[in-house]
Order: sequence, then structure tokens, then C-alpha cells
Amino acid sequence: MQAADTLIDLLRRFNVEADRFVDVFTRAHGLHRTDMNAVAHIWRAAEDGHPLTPGELARMLSLSPAATTALLGRLERAGHIERNHDTTDRRRVHLDMLPSARALALAFFTPLGEHLRSAFAEFDDKELETASRVMEKVLAATAAAADEAEEPVP
Repeated sequence: MQAADTLIDLLRRFNVEADRFVDVFTRAHGLHRTDMNAVAHIWRAAEDGHPLTPGELARMLSLSPAATTALLGRLERAGHIERNHDTTDRRRVHLDMLPSARALALAFFTPLGEHLRSAFAEFDDKELETASRVMEKVLAATAAAADEAEEPVP
């Protein structure tokens, strides 16, 4: 097996284990998988200083407007998010995380982060920088494949 094929197989196996981790966590907290994905997207956007709109979140999750409304309703009822009108354009709505969502995300990501940091401990900064570059390329390639898969077949 070539090195690239080995890496692709490892990434596939990582994806399966990551899915299992998310499934275990969501079941334990009575959430839908999409709820966790939504919280992750909302958190990331807030960290980047760009709160998401419901439409942006719908596109990221490939949800219909009705499914997005149901999702946001669940997250609001659970006390994880709130919808706030933009101060400059009242027609525009932003999704803001509440402290309970941040606590949920930290409960989700902290143990995984600790395990990953432990796994990375044997590598020096140069090796981790190379791995980071590989992962950036992997993410871009995966996003491109997903975009292509969404395109209508002629």
C-alpha cells in the first residue's frame, strides 16, 4: 500500500471513530447530531467575529428552511442559542451562543482535545506543522468533494 493510500485509510478510520464519538456524546445529552454540528458552526463563527445567520447555518448543514427553523427552535428551547436582530439591519438575524451551549461544547471538545494533545506529545513542532499543512489540504479536498457531490447531475 502506498503512503497516500495508507493516509486515506487512516483518515477514513478517523472519520468513523469521530462519528462514533459524536454519536455517544449526543445520545448521552439527548441531542440530535445536527444540533452538535450547528453548535460547532455557531461557536466557530462567533470565535471568528462573524455571527451566523439562519440562512448561513442552513447552507453549512445542507438543511431546508423548515428543518433549520426546527433545529433553531430546539436549540433555543434548550437554552443554547438566541436569535438577535442585527443592530444596523433589523431584517437580518444573527445566531448567538448562550453560556449553556459554550459549556456543552467545552464538555464535548475538552476530553477529545486532551486525548489529541497526548497523542501529539511525541511529535516536535516541525512535525506538527507538517501535519497541520496536510490536514488543511485534507479539509480543502473534502470540502471540494462535498461541493461536487451537491452539484446536480446532468
